[in-house]
Amino acid sequence: MARDRTTSEIYTRPLRNVLIGGLVLFLLAIFIFWRIDSPRVERVRAQIVDRVVPSFSWALYPVTKAAAMVENFQSYNRLYEQNQELRRELRQMQAWKEAAVQLEQQNAKLRTLNSVQLDPKLTAVSGVVMADSGSPFRQSVLLNVGRRDGIMDGWATIDGVGLVGRISGVADSTSRVILLTDSNSRLPVTIQPSGQRAVLQGDNSATPPLQYIETPELVRPGDRVVSSGDGGVFPAGVLVGQVALGPDRRLRVLLAADYERLDFLRVLRSHPSETITDPGSLILPNAVPLESGPQLPTADATAQGESNG
Repeated sequence: MARDRTTSEIYTRPLRNVLIGGLVLFLLAIFIFWRIDSPRVERVRAQIVDRVVPSFSWALYPVTKAAAMVENFQSYNRLYEQNQELRRELRQMQAWKEAAVQLEQQNAKLRTLNSVQLDPKLTAVSGVVMADSGSPFRQSVLLNVGRRDGIMDGWATIDGVGLVGRISGVADSTSRVILLTDSNSRLPVTIQPSGQRAVLQGDNSATPPLQYIETPELVRPGDRVVSSGDGGVFPAGVLVGQVALGPDRRLRVLLAADYERLDFLRVLRSHPSETITDPGSLILPNAVPLESGPQLPTADATAQGESNG
């Protein structure tokens, strides 16, 4: 086996050297031929290129495809970057859309709040609801207006539709509103069109009951309920809701205010009613005898005349 391998190398090595030498000479000849600066040689070179290059298009096909693949990959990379940029812009647009929707809702609520028809004598201070108590035993909210805004205890608050509650506790920059649904809330109301007086008593439910109705037979479900103004705490004529018959067969009130979305409230400035301290002419003064003119006989004079007779 070793002899065969040595014999093979003896014959193949010179042949390999001859082939390599011939290839080098051929390439060197091509190089020299391509470097000759002569019109004839230039024409020969042009003819060689015209004949050889088109027939080698199959050899250039992989190179062309590889270049196309590289270009497609670069295009795909650019598309991917553009897609990521569009996704980021879409997320920003969604955030802007959400902010625009919230602003539109707040604007609509403020327009509704300003469209409430009130007594021209009443003025109001608008505030933003900061927090809800969230307690099942206490129905109240916090406003971002307080003593520095002139808010006082007992003032009524309304939303865009109807009465919400009253101020109960004032700080420098905040105030607490006790809702009509709170168990500590009592509101004198008038039921229209019958004109019956009653008291709306909160019971921590969405539909507080009516108490102390003068003539319950005159009240019907669907009747309008407004504040009566009795006691001077709430202004008169502010919409509260409408009468409804509860599951317990009691007359209750469906409140007009939207307690599920209390974002803005208006605090109505209430001025205390004037009290009469001086009776004045309501009580007649002591009778003063007239100096002239006929006088009516008194009881003593009549008795004396009868004894003389």
